[in-house]
Amino acid sequence: MAAAHAPAVAQAPSPSIAGNSTTLFENVRIFNGKNAALSAPSHVLVKGNTIERISAAPIDVTAEPGVQVVPGNGRVIMPGLIDMHWHAMLVRPTPAMLLSSDIGYSTLLAGAEATATLMRGFTTVRDMGGPSFSLKRAIDEGLLPGPRIYPSGAMITITSGHGDFRQLSDLPRTIGGMLARVEQLGGSMIADSPDEVRMRVREQLMQGASQIKLTAGGGVASPFSPLDVSTFTEAELRAAVEAAENWGTYVCTHAYTSAAIQRSIAAGVRCIEHGHLMDDATARLMAEKGIWLSTQPFLDLSGASALGPAEQAKMRQVVGGTETVYALAKKYGLKTAFGTDILFSQELAERQGAMLAALTRWHTPAEALVMATSTNAELLTLSGPRNPYPVRLGVVEEGAMADLLVVDGNPLENLDLVADPDRRFLVIMKDGKIYKNTLPQ
Repeated sequence: MAAAHAPAVAQAPSPSIAGNSTTLFENVRIFNGKNAALSAPSHVLVKGNTIERISAAPIDVTAEPGVQVVPGNGRVIMPGLIDMHWHAMLVRPTPAMLLSSDIGYSTLLAGAEATATLMRGFTTVRDMGGPSFSLKRAIDEGLLPGPRIYPSGAMITITSGHGDFRQLSDLPRTIGGMLARVEQLGGSMIADSPDEVRMRVREQLMQGASQIKLTAGGGVASPFSPLDVSTFTEAELRAAVEAAENWGTYVCTHAYTSAAIQRSIAAGVRCIEHGHLMDDATARLMAEKGIWLSTQPFLDLSGASALGPAEQAKMRQVVGGTETVYALAKKYGLKTAFGTDILFSQELAERQGAMLAALTRWHTPAEALVMATSTNAELLTLSGPRNPYPVRLGVVEEGAMADLLVVDGNPLENLDLVADPDRRFLVIMKDGKIYKNTLPQ
């Protein structure tokens, strides 16, 4: 007969309330994800995984058994943060480790990082390339704590494009031949014709991709991918767009240069990732066409030690374009999302919040926080019927998902608070479950 008692489970971090429980946050000032000012002292009632009621007057819960009351004592409550350019499977391993490791070990490593990501206050991420489907499922099923994941699946590239990590000894490629190691792992897929692109896109959608990622130009980390190169033809990009639109979702492209961005737009791509090397005319075109810009505040060479000399030189070129891309985004009012694109460094991942705080170089703290919450959530809705979480994210409003952070201090006055989540995020709630609560009881 099976044992009557389950084995003990580690308690940190794990949800402290069940999904059907009720939590009342008392005496909090709300940053709702949209407004630049905090609310008056308020009370927020969470039932299950939804914000049921927000009230300036006290909320009476004495008739409800088992309510968890969280005394805010005037502290700020805000939406969970969203990172729109994350690689859940690629944060901790080096490229060599990733290509040589078993996918099971890599997924376990990514699971540990997913928990750390959540504990930094990031309750949702959009995964921009990597075999994260199993990790997403495990998090959704409650097997381990982590952010909700909007997966792209394998990023789709061309021979020698960004994401092609083969060696020269692997050439020539045989169409229909054995997959390269990176393809076997599901990190990227090589496609050299519209038909191949269409097939690879459909494979990612079949596995549950919420959006599709193609590399339309050169990249930093890939050894045979110069930054100035435009990779896919317009016909190849259009094949991806058509396949994604048939499934009700969209294509985003990795693109630094004006040529790669303009070709992407001509093919129907709806979101550009990066854009650091674009010119004024291209930014104006993006504004005219309503194209999203998902970019990152790359300000230094952190993480470059995992790359070779040639890749570090490309990284310097991209960092040199950061001021330009944010200036152009502001000049033309581009729909701009925040992400970090942290790769190959657990230490660098710990600076995820610091990268958000770096936005104050171009934005007010309120503008940056709106970008990392409600604006990012708006971009997530482009997945349409492929949206794995068709709920309201990124806001503190009645009826929205209960992804909430209680902050020690006012991030609208000092955004550096988000760079210190261990001390400053006193409560972390995702999906109505409290994963951290260090408030004095």
